Amino acid sequence: MALDGISIHALVHEFNETFLNGKINKISQPEKEELLITINTQNGNKRLLISANASLPFMYITDENKTAPAQAPGFCMLLRKHIGAGRIIEIFQMGMERAVRFKIQHLNEMGDITYKYLYIEIMGKHSNIIFCNEDNMILDSIKHIPSSVSSVREVLPGRDYFIPTQEGKTNPLESSEDSFKNTVLKRSESVFRALMSSYIGISPTIANEICFRAGIDSDASCASLFDEHKDKLWNSFTGLMDDIRNDNYSYNIIVDGANGKPIEYAPVNLTMYQDMEVKSFQTMSEVLIEFYAKRNQYTNIRQKSSDLRKIITNHIERASKKLDLQLKQQKDTEKRDKYKIYGEMLHTYGYEAKPKDKSITVINYYDNKELTIPLDPDLTATENAKKYFDKYAKLKRTAEALNIYIEQSKQELELLQSIEAALNIAENENDLAEIRRELSDHGFIKKHSGNKKEKLKKSKPLHFVDDNGFDIYVGKNNYQNDELTFKFATGNDWWFHTKKIHGSHVIVKANGKELPDSTYEYAAELAAYYSSGRDSQKVEIDYLQKKNVKKPASAVAGFVVYYTNYSLMATPTLEHVKLISQE
Repeated sequence: MALDGISIHALVHEFNETFLNGKINKISQPEKEELLITINTQNGNKRLLISANASLPFMYITDENKTAPAQAPGFCMLLRKHIGAGRIIEIFQMGMERAVRFKIQHLNEMGDITYKYLYIEIMGKHSNIIFCNEDNMILDSIKHIPSSVSSVREVLPGRDYFIPTQEGKTNPLESSEDSFKNTVLKRSESVFRALMSSYIGISPTIANEICFRAGIDSDASCASLFDEHKDKLWNSFTGLMDDIRNDNYSYNIIVDGANGKPIEYAPVNLTMYQDMEVKSFQTMSEVLIEFYAKRNQYTNIRQKSSDLRKIITNHIERASKKLDLQLKQQKDTEKRDKYKIYGEMLHTYGYEAKPKDKSITVINYYDNKELTIPLDPDLTATENAKKYFDKYAKLKRTAEALNIYIEQSKQELELLQSIEAALNIAENENDLAEIRRELSDHGFIKKHSGNKKEKLKKSKPLHFVDDNGFDIYVGKNNYQNDELTFKFATGNDWWFHTKKIHGSHVIVKANGKELPDSTYEYAAELAAYYSSGRDSQKVEIDYLQKKNVKKPASAVAGFVVYYTNYSLMATPTLEHVKLISQE
């Protein structure tokens, strides 16, 4: 679900309680289309995170302090200059639009009090953060929108700020019973669509909830409703709007109990999800952090890793084609033994061949069957035999070389696929830096020249504690896997890994204790989750004590062998573990 007008209304209520009369302390732009504003309030410093990313726009209060780039972008610098020490004196939702206006009081260069407006528009691909002066003239925005992109509204410095009107839509908080019944319900469409097309800020989820509370099929046409149905629908609608108008919220996320995945969220009770698990929260920001934070992190990492992903994909395609060609060439060398037999038979029976013969049929003394041997009529039997022995020798040398090359190609492909798996579970820039280093160490990309210092610190394996209190560690790349298994783990610790697919090494610290059966299951679930099989229903996991895991001589990081193990089927989930550390 995207942020709708009702969710924005709940956020504005929360912002007013938290930020009103607060002083802006710090402004940073950690991502290209993201702002993090630290505000000094009567309850200490609070942070507002805003994203205008087209694929995942949001805003909420957070405790997280994100790393800012060394050189602040121009938009961030402009905000610092004008409102870096400003005071927030008003936070206002534009009608029920997905737009919020912050009015900020500050002193200009002459020491006079002046005002600026910061508009936050959470509107899908049209999301933006726009900075205006007190006359509502745009000073700058995090995304520039010229007339070539939008004929409705330009968002450029010097243009006047306005929100395009939504034709035929009104504010649901200002609706009367008469307009509801005689205007909205007179539309020639379903009740569900009539609510959405009549009112600003009502999402499909809220429209369906209103219909469900009234006991009406949301797909029923407005024309099919009797007066009794219209009364129930109005009571359902106005009851929900009264809650919003009076800031009577119930923050919750609907969760699929089968897999623990969040399905929907709202600042009101969603009674239509009767068979689903409901998680309650104290604030709308907590809801959005739970629902969006991981998704936002994933989106940012996918964008930042696109160059690495392309490099790895290209190398995998190249390695696969090379291996296919080598295997085809190897198959062609399988006929070499035939040429050896031809040569041997000609040495034995060559005297029977007559000059200019194009073939000779003899008894193969290996199987006592007739064998017809093609001959070059311009050569003697001895010369034909030598020719076949030469062919045999050449194909034998080729086969021996190909065996080495094929093994190297398989190892290269395995390595690339393991790096790709690590990239898919990367969670931060330190993880990406280690993947880049591994690609560089193996010659897939060039090493950076010069004496530039490494700014990103070395990342560490993930540390979880399961429901039984056992510490479980998960490697996020081949280097971490190697260190975790052969330097960190002790002999009696338990080692888990997906069977026949790429994934993380998972270590359960036994500390001399016997593991309960459920801990084996929880560790296996972690191994399944941090693997290429994350999206599968079930994944087969091998597990054994670490002392039985061996590293072949000259094997690359992360590659191991083992010969005796147990196996179990696991569902990829984090349900039974708690993350302690990810750095």
